[in-house]
Amino acid sequence: MGKRNMELLVATRNKKKLKEIKEILNGLGLKIKSLTDYKQLPRIKENGRTFKENAVKKAVKIAGSTKKLCMGEDSGLCVNVLHGKPGIYSSRFSGKDKNDLKNNLKLLKLLGRIPLHKRIAHYTCCVALADRHGLIGAVEGKCYGIIGFEQKGHFGFGYDPLFIIPKYGKTFAQLGPGIKHKISHRFRALEKARKLLQKYIEQHKKG
Repeated sequence: MGKRNMELLVATRNKKKLKEIKEILNGLGLKIKSLTDYKQLPRIKENGRTFKENAVKKAVKIAGSTKKLCMGEDSGLCVNVLHGKPGIYSSRFSGKDKNDLKNNLKLLKLLGRIPLHKRIAHYTCCVALADRHGLIGAVEGKCYGIIGFEQKGHFGFGYDPLFIIPKYGKTFAQLGPGIKHKISHRFRALEKARKLLQKYIEQHKKG
């Protein structure tokens, strides 16, 4: 199989996350699809205790169902003063009717007027790869920052409008993809995953 024809199925229905993954993995010659292209597949219950458990579960389950090369990804924000919350519950932090705005507002309310130097946080991203034979590997990336007092910027998604990178004094949502995709937790995890994918592609070129 030529690498131009190899498909990578990303186990997500999040269009913004998929867009980031495609941009970061650009150049591998993969045909990247998502679960929106396979509507018959069941939703995977993210009940793992860690980002890694959730990412591995998604990759292995979807690969087992489709017999394709699959990527599972789980990521979230961990705030030190909140003992690591929202953590693995980042995307559903505000409950059943959650969305990015509600999640951000809940976080701001919990932090209140805690001073900036105590609002230390980090994003974590775990990426797992699997095919019909099982798990290929799992890697992780982190990015450290500070939670601001108000939302700023319009790029990205999730907690990006609150997540300030001290080096730039701006949020991910202000910095935009040009900078974010060079320093983010997802970039760092996907750069490690890129090596796994390159090795996989080489091994299956003649398959």
